[in-house]
Amino acid sequence: MILGFQDEHLTRLTRAFPDSTITARGNRIRIQGQEEDVHAIGDILNELVAIAKKNRQISDNDIDTLLALNEKGTVREAEEKEKPFVQESSDIILHTHSGETVTAKTPGQREIVKITEKSDIVFAIGPAGTGKTFTSVALAVQALKQRQVKRIILARPAVEAGENLGFLPGDLKEKIDPYLRPLYDALEEMIEYEKLEYYLSKNIIEIAPLAYMRGRTLNNAYVILDEAQNATNTQMKMFLTRIGFNSRAIITGDITQTDLPGRQHSGLISIQEVLKDIDGISFVYLGQRDVVRHKLVRDIIEAYEKFEGKQSST
Repeated sequence: MILGFQDEHLTRLTRAFPDSTITARGNRIRIQGQEEDVHAIGDILNELVAIAKKNRQISDNDIDTLLALNEKGTVREAEEKEKPFVQESSDIILHTHSGETVTAKTPGQREIVKITEKSDIVFAIGPAGTGKTFTSVALAVQALKQRQVKRIILARPAVEAGENLGFLPGDLKEKIDPYLRPLYDALEEMIEYEKLEYYLSKNIIEIAPLAYMRGRTLNNAYVILDEAQNATNTQMKMFLTRIGFNSRAIITGDITQTDLPGRQHSGLISIQEVLKDIDGISFVYLGQRDVVRHKLVRDIIEAYEKFEGKQSST
């Protein structure tokens, strides 16, 4: 039922479009309101029908994502409407161990998938909640499943954002693991626990701080550097020169959220100029339209951008 239990999805749509009226009678739905809102609501309902046709239960997250993609009720731009929220089979990245599909849900995520088919090194730059890491990990897991690579290596800079590692309890692994937790979370959604434990124990999948990459050559691997805005220029150069034969790399980050101390410069910012003209290296930029977390995340990002714009102009 696309309208949800006791019409809960219909109620949420009505709240999102307060100037419109949505009436359900049997299998017919009538929409009244401004033309833009009517088109947007129609788009969302069509997407919900597509989800239902795939025998998948419609979740609250589906409603949040559809509302976000429709700019809180305005019709999406033409280029964003080239593909629907529910993708065709060619847009499915992989199936999880529970049978669910992992798909590229936004224009930016689709661009990551498309670009990785032709570029060995891809930079995915955008704000929090745009699915950069999750999409990248899904591509790596799929490449491993299809035996395109022999291992996956996930790295993150262990930057002290307001905390000092030396004062945290535990040994080195226990101190570093919190920085790497988001990578574990993504993997746990895609690979069953026993198999993931096996992969980790055999270093088929390796999750490590960026500093651990020094001195290595990473052949036959899918390599992901997450939170790359916290890598210095030296660290970025070190990481990129580790990539060996038959390897691919995705570097993700948000250049507006750098936690580097003092006057250190982010390698992710300068690399856009350094590598812009090299074939085989591509940049994908994600924006507010790609945010698929809670709908308020989108508003928070926009509010900060406005605030920082005022600060820089004064």
